[in-house]
Amino acid sequence: MSIQVLIPAGGTGRRFGAAIPKQFLTLSGKLVIEWTLAPFLMLDEIDCIWVAVAEEIPDAARQYFERLMVQYPNKFKVLACAGETRADTVLNSCKQIRAQFHEADQDPWVLVHDAARPGISVELIQKLIAALQNEQVGALLAVPVADTLKQEELSEGFDCKQVKTTFPRAGLWQAQTPQAFRLNLLHEALLQAGASPSDESSAIEAMGYKPKLVMGAPTNFKLTHAADGELFAALLAARDRQ
Repeated sequence: MSIQVLIPAGGTGRRFGAAIPKQFLTLSGKLVIEWTLAPFLMLDEIDCIWVAVAEEIPDAARQYFERLMVQYPNKFKVLACAGETRADTVLNSCKQIRAQFHEADQDPWVLVHDAARPGISVELIQKLIAALQNEQVGALLAVPVADTLKQEELSEGFDCKQVKTTFPRAGLWQAQTPQAFRLNLLHEALLQAGASPSDESSAIEAMGYKPKLVMGAPTNFKLTHAADGELFAALLAARDRQ
């Protein structure tokens, strides 16, 4: 089975509070996106990795991508097709990837992974790929919700909020990435999506499909706030000690 990986890396990372997008920041001596890409580059079962970026990216990222394109000429490609939203970027990327698969029976799996989710591992990727055997719809990494969930009363400000209601956490999962779907189904789902879906699975679900949940890991978290960078650095230090 053909497996493509898509890394949408066009986000601005406003909530992270840095001068450049968080996926291009340096953490523990490497760019965040270097940590993210490393496990995918190790796997022979992955046919091609596509990174979708904006037209302008930091020089360090551009130089890193140029090195990868020389080192992996058939396995690593950069698409300058970032849109206004993540969903726009993924849709634009799907259109360009589809142009590489002309025959009707060519419908590869596409693993979409967050550029700022550097805790992904070879083991998690392989677990997701294994779950695609005989799967008709697709699958995504996720973890059961451990904390009690509160909905806030809408109000101004961020520091002080009031609780509106509490949601039972039984049966709730926190979605992670990669999320894996057939290229043509993903393309069609994003075309049909009205308001921009928060992830690929949401667009697939809106078409009436039920993707498979595959157990992820707490270490596969997304860098959203500055403290997340410190947490990832601590995770790397713990790995080194082991």
